Amino acid sequence: MKSANEFFTKEEQEKIEAAVKSAEEKTSGEIVPMVVDSSYDYPRAELIGGGTLALALGLISSWAFGGESIWWFLPVFIVGFFAFQQLIRQIPAFKRKLIRPEELTAEVNEKALVSFLDQGLHETRDRTGILILISLFEHRVQVLADSGINAKVPEHTWEEIVDTIIEGLKTEQACAATCQAIERCGELLQENFPRKDDDTDELPNLVVDS
Repeated sequence: MKSANEFFTKEEQEKIEAAVKSAEEKTSGEIVPMVVDSSYDYPRAELIGGGTLALALGLISSWAFGGESIWWFLPVFIVGFFAFQQLIRQIPAFKRKLIRPEELTAEVNEKALVSFLDQGLHETRDRTGILILISLFEHRVQVLADSGINAKVPEHTWEEIVDTIIEGLKTEQACAATCQAIERCGELLQENFPRKDDDTDELPNLVVDS
């Protein structure tokens, strides 16, 4: 799995930043795309996976070579646990299968909310900040908008933008899809919050958090 730092090339990052700048030139809103490696570490998945595999290895080894002796089982289990825990950590696709989809979604939602606050999106003048979060490990996208625009835009609109980016991720057109999503956000903001004479670019145009 590519890290957040490698997910978009330098040229693609420049395209995304340009798309944000273009969208924000027409509106008083702020759009912040963000790419993260993972929304959470999920240590429980490593513990459960490592423990289960180590238990199986210990039991089989004890039965096959140690005459079912616990003194054979224990060292195999202990060494196996730490080895499998590290293996699971290094193979994201395997680790993801040990986590319930509902937990993945919940952690991405929480990461989006925390990032929304950390990036100051709740402090824009007209409460019109929009965060587009791409969380690579979870294969999830979350769009979070402030109260000003949520009061005027139907909720299903954000689902449309999420679907656009997810389709781009599936077809390896993530940059183009992200730019398209940003453009759509800009249209929504322009319609409801046109640019004012004294508007400034308050927030970063792209955040990469690995």
